[in-house]
Amino acid sequence: MTAQLIDGNALSRQLRAELTQRVQTLKQQGSTPGLAVILVGENPASQVYVRNKVKACAEVGMHSVLETYAASLSEAALLARVQALNHDPAIHGILVQLPLPPHIDAQKVIETISPAKDVDGFHVASAGALMVGQAGFWPCTPYGCMKMLESIGYPLRGKHAVVIGRSNIVGKPMAMLLLQQDATVTICHSRTADLKALTLQADVIVAAVGKRKVLTADMVKPGAVVLDVGMNRNEAGKLCGDVDFDGVKAVAGYLTPVPGGVGPMTITMLLVNTLESAERLLGGRSA
Repeated sequence: MTAQLIDGNALSRQLRAELTQRVQTLKQQGSTPGLAVILVGENPASQVYVRNKVKACAEVGMHSVLETYAASLSEAALLARVQALNHDPAIHGILVQLPLPPHIDAQKVIETISPAKDVDGFHVASAGALMVGQAGFWPCTPYGCMKMLESIGYPLRGKHAVVIGRSNIVGKPMAMLLLQQDATVTICHSRTADLKALTLQADVIVAAVGKRKVLTADMVKPGAVVLDVGMNRNEAGKLCGDVDFDGVKAVAGYLTPVPGGVGPMTITMLLVNTLESAERLLGGRSA
């Protein structure tokens, strides 16, 4: 068996074409979806991420504002800027790029963002809405994973899904989204006693711990769907995920590559959330 790859680049292009049409519809109603991206400091990876987000906005016709600040920016000044953006009618989504300098409380910054503009889906209100199944913004990476499962027509009802990782950004919301689709979900982490015993039972595995080769071929049931959320570098400096790609590819039914898998979908779902924020403001279609 050789796994069928789920092409995140191709799916992103398809979704962004649809987004472009929806953006044009909003513009005809007098509203241009707007995203504000704030970068504090000069983290090279963060600089790449924010550039990609701004570029993606332009590609679908959205308005974006990139604000960059020195690492010495005070927490009070950052919170004040976020508050100002909360009240800016041209901005429908606010994203503060993480990580932040150590003197700034990231959670305090996240909680200052209006839940109506929390397009990253990190606010406690967004997490609560996801938990109880109400409308809100889903974190972009888990949202992208769900779109990838949808794209292959995979029925989750009654399936066993194992999520490796328990972060607030990926692991926990991923588990909630799978649960909403009637999957039986097991969350694993660094203290899980026998990870292999659990992953061998899984119909769907989401690897999201940021550790190379945390999932190997002998840990995967033949035909399972494997979504690799990891972003790491190997000995040669090449980008790789959490999954032993070459080994797992020979066992799994479906597999996402790194790069070109979940990564492009994360940015695409950020655009979706921003557009939906603008649509909600106009009283358009619900999320």
